[in-house]
Amino acid sequence: MTESLLLDYIYVFIFLVGGICTALGPFILSNLVNPRSVLKRTLEPYECGMDVFDSAWEVRFHIAYYLYALIFVAFAVDILFLYPVATAFHVVSAAHGLTVLFIFVFVLSLTVVYPWAKGVFTWPKRKKIY
Repeated sequence: MTESLLLDYIYVFIFLVGGICTALGPFILSNLVNPRSVLKRTLEPYECGMDVFDSAWEVRFHIAYYLYALIFVAFAVDILFLYPVATAFHVVSAAHGLTVLFIFVFVLSLTVVYPWAKGVFTWPKRKKIY
């Protein structure tokens, strides 16, 4: 009896050591193979292959970019909710499940209707420079 209990502890210890090695291994390996000298250009941020010309704090983006990001997050939450609902639909009653599903999709559709009514999806006209 004690031998099987000791064997179980050995399995847990081996699993724990394996998890720690898996977590710390990439850090140790990257520290061993990284270059020792650092160039000034290496410390600059990488912006899609373009040279950085100004501070990132001084760049102003139009508010529509942020609103598009919020709409994307809303639909990501929708997918995160709809997947478990679809997998567990056979457990709940059909009427209750469909009611909750339609209420959620309705509320989520308001996240598109409201910005649409506010004119978020119409981009401002840019002046043409000749």
